Amino acid sequence: MTATLDKPGTKLGLVLAVCCLAQFMNVLDASVMNVALPSIFEDLRFERHDLQWVNSAYTIAVCGFLLLGGRLADLFGQRRVFFLGAALFTVASAVGGMATSPGTLIAARGFQGLGAAVMAPASLTVLGTTFRDPTARAKAFGWWSAVSGTGGAVGVLLGGIVTESLGWRWVLLINVPLGIALVAMIRGAVPETPSNGGRRALDVPGAFTVTIGLMALVYGIAQSHELGWGSWQVAGSLTLALVLFAFFLRQQTVSAHPLMPLGIFRNRAVTATNIVAFFAIAALFSTFYFLTLVLQQVMGFSALQTGLGYLPLSIGIALGGFGVARIVPKIGPRPVLIAGLLTATVGLLWVSTADETSTFLGSILVPTTLLGLGMGAVLNATTNAATSGVPREQAGLASGLLNTIRQMGSAIGLVVLATMSSARADSLLAEGEPLRHSLGSGFGLALFGAAVFTFCGALAAIAVPRKK
Repeated sequence: MTATLDKPGTKLGLVLAVCCLAQFMNVLDASVMNVALPSIFEDLRFERHDLQWVNSAYTIAVCGFLLLGGRLADLFGQRRVFFLGAALFTVASAVGGMATSPGTLIAARGFQGLGAAVMAPASLTVLGTTFRDPTARAKAFGWWSAVSGTGGAVGVLLGGIVTESLGWRWVLLINVPLGIALVAMIRGAVPETPSNGGRRALDVPGAFTVTIGLMALVYGIAQSHELGWGSWQVAGSLTLALVLFAFFLRQQTVSAHPLMPLGIFRNRAVTATNIVAFFAIAALFSTFYFLTLVLQQVMGFSALQTGLGYLPLSIGIALGGFGVARIVPKIGPRPVLIAGLLTATVGLLWVSTADETSTFLGSILVPTTLLGLGMGAVLNATTNAATSGVPREQAGLASGLLNTIRQMGSAIGLVVLATMSSARADSLLAEGEPLRHSLGSGFGLALFGAAVFTFCGALAAIAVPRKK
């Protein structure tokens, strides 16, 4: 028997486990492939310039379809949409794991991203509509946020272990048993909400416009480092994105059933919190990328040592998320956001000084712990604030908007910081500096830029309302 929203016997713990497992799979697949890319390159005989699409196909699909995924949960029922997203993700993982050509793997990764784009806002919607008590809701968001923050770090370690012991295909195939379990749990445990108008209420033109616009934006940013901002591919993609966004906003003002009712931005908590989330995730996910390079290419860590080196960050994120679960309902999200972002800023400034002479104890352990504690608190508070004060029928919209902003932050932040890092490293190499020193200086500049992002997020958090 499936659960209903107000059924007295609904097992909240099982609902929380379902949502956290779904989010863990989402975040894990955004990072776990990185370690496996060299093996994929050799096994499937990729062209070197095409290898990036193994990750880009996933990122673009997630970013492009998140708003639509959030709206579908509102219109067709959260359990039904959650179920379909998990099923698509699982099937795509199986196809990707058995791929024998680059095109098949890239297509499978795109469909994985589509499934993730449906699962992520649906899981957050389920938490927001199932956990009614403010304290219990904050704890649930604490678990969900901790999983969101640690999934990327776990992916670095798991990707290395699985690739070395079982082969790159199992990086994808491991999702199949997890996905089957998730689908069964969704069917039996997740409470359903009534559909809200069916297909007649779905803004199809708006959905396609914003999806293609976001894809064009992410594609342009992803290609800018290789082709240059002035290339016709990048300039054309960014121009197309601007035109489509303008058309989308116009469409939302005239549609009888808009995909994203612009009135949601009258909620100051939603607007300010999404700005905070953009800067926070731009810093955090860029740090996953650059810290990996610092540990391996500058400090000489192995893949396994690098994964273990992420434990302080992962533990800090978990402790930070759980630690503020009782505080947020009492004092509101604003002080938690400001304190968390400033703590993360200190950690990033510290770790940005790491170079080829640094040690783990002296330059990594304490600053990454500080970063984790701060970002864990921020992830919890942003999740809580961005979905508070909106009607239940817009809960999926609010969560989809938050996840879209986070994806945009990760894509834009990484490209900006990677450009800065490459420019610094190339300049030092041209001057005759050693490779490790040049790379370390470039990565350090990128981590300093991440600290600027978190500080900007702290400034934006001032606009978040004091309490609900």
